[in-house]
Amino acid sequence: MNKKHLSQDASGYVTPYDFEGRLPLRQAIPLGLQHVLAMFVGNLTPILIITSACAAAGDAAEFAAIQVSLLQNAMLVAGIVTLVQLYSVGPVGGQVPIIMGTSSGFIGVFQSVNILMGGGIASYAAMMGASIVGGLFETVLGAFLKPLRRFFPGVVTGTVVLSIGLSLISVGVASFGGGSGAADYGSLENLLIALAVMIIILALKHGTKGLTSSSCILIGIICGYIICGLLPFFLSPTGVTAEGVEYTKAWVLHWENVAEASWFAVPKLLPVKPVFDLRAILPVGVMFIVTAVETVGDISGVTEGGMGRESTDKELSGGILCDGLGSTFAAFFGVLPNTSFSQNVGLVTMTKIVNRFALACGAVFLVLCGLLPKLAAVVSIMPQSVLGGAAVIMFSSIVMSGIQLITSEKLTPRNMTIVSVALGLGYGLGSNTAVLKGLPELVQLIFGGSGIVPAAFVAILLNVLLPKDQPETAEKA
Repeated sequence: MNKKHLSQDASGYVTPYDFEGRLPLRQAIPLGLQHVLAMFVGNLTPILIITSACAAAGDAAEFAAIQVSLLQNAMLVAGIVTLVQLYSVGPVGGQVPIIMGTSSGFIGVFQSVNILMGGGIASYAAMMGASIVGGLFETVLGAFLKPLRRFFPGVVTGTVVLSIGLSLISVGVASFGGGSGAADYGSLENLLIALAVMIIILALKHGTKGLTSSSCILIGIICGYIICGLLPFFLSPTGVTAEGVEYTKAWVLHWENVAEASWFAVPKLLPVKPVFDLRAILPVGVMFIVTAVETVGDISGVTEGGMGRESTDKELSGGILCDGLGSTFAAFFGVLPNTSFSQNVGLVTMTKIVNRFALACGAVFLVLCGLLPKLAAVVSIMPQSVLGGAAVIMFSSIVMSGIQLITSEKLTPRNMTIVSVALGLGYGLGSNTAVLKGLPELVQLIFGGSGIVPAAFVAILLNVLLPKDQPETAEKA
C-alpha cells in the first residue's frame, strides 16, 4: 500500500489522516457524521428553493405531494454518488475525499428556466430532462479532461465559483424575508427569525470547537424550528392581507405533513417524468461546463489542502465523470444535479481528515436517511426564514471560496484583468437581461437570467486570448 497515504499512530491504528486506511467504527462513524452534518442542509436546500419557485407559478398541490419524495431521493442519491466518488466504479470516481450532493450552483440557471417555461411541473420536468443530457455532456468532458485542463487555472475556477456565490446571495436574502411568494414577505417576524438563526450559527461557528462548530448550520436550523414552534404561544399564526384575505404566516410549521408521511418507503424512480426541451437543455448544458470547472477546483483543494500534493489527471477525470453520470442518475430520481460540496472541501482542508472509510460511513448514513420519508418531511416544512438565516451564510461562504481560489495564484495584471472583466462584463450582462434583448433569442437563453454562464465564458475566453505573464512580471506581482 502507498505509504504516502497510509501511516499509523503509536498504538498501531490507522489515523484519520490516512486516505486508504480503515479506522475503527467508533472513530469512523462520528467523523463521517461530521461531514454529513456539514452538508445535510445544503444538500436539500436547492430542491426546496427550486420546487418552491415552480410551485409558486402553478401546480402547488402536486408539488406538495412529491416534495417529500424528492427530498428523500436527494439523500439517497447523495450517499450513492459519494460512495462511487470515494471508491470508483471503473473510471468513474476520482478516489478522493469528496462528499457529493445536490448542487446549489444550478439554482440561478434553473430559476431562469422556470420563468421561461412558465412554472409548475412542466418546468421541473424540463429541468430533469436538461440534467440528464447535461450530465452526459459533462461525462464526455471528464473523459477528455487531460488536454482541456490547461484552460482551467485557479483564476478561471475562482472567478466561476465567485460568480456562483454572487448569484445566490439574492436567493438567500429572499428566503431571509420569508420567501418572495409569501403573503407576509419581509415582515418583522420573518426577519427576526432569520436573524436569530444567523446569530446562533455565527456564535457556534466562532465561539465553540469540534463537532459543535462544524455542524453549526444544522444546529442553528434546529434552533430555528424551536423558535417557530414556540411562536404560536405568543403570536397569531394567521394574518390578513390589505384586501381582507386571511392567510397562514410563512413561519408556521405544518406538522400534519410529517404525521402523514410514512416511516419507511422505497425511493420512487421518475417521480417527475423528464421532458427534453431545447430551451432548458442549452443553458443547463453550459452550466455543466461551469460545474466541471468548479469540480476541478474542489478536487485540487482537497488534495492540496488535505493530502499535501497536487491532484492527478486520473483523479480529476474520474471526479468529473462521477459528477456527470451522478447528475444523470440523480435526474431519474427527480433530484437536481449532484456535484462536489465546497463546504466539505473546506472541512477537509481545515481538519486534514481525509480517511475514505470515515467519509464512507457518512455516505451510508445518507443512504439510510433516503429510506425514511418522515425525516424528509421534517425538512420539507422548514420555514423560508429559517432557511434564509443559514442560506445567506452558506452562499456568502461560496463567494469567499472563489476569492481564495483566485488569490491562490499571484495577482498579476493579467489575472486581475480576467477577474475584473469576467465579473464586470460577464456577470453584469447576465444579471441585467434587458441589455441582451436586441440579441438573438438563443443568446438571451444561454446568457440571460444568471451571471454565472457569461462570467465563466468571459473568464475562459480571456485566459486563452490574453498573453501569458513574463516570469519577471509574475515574480514582481
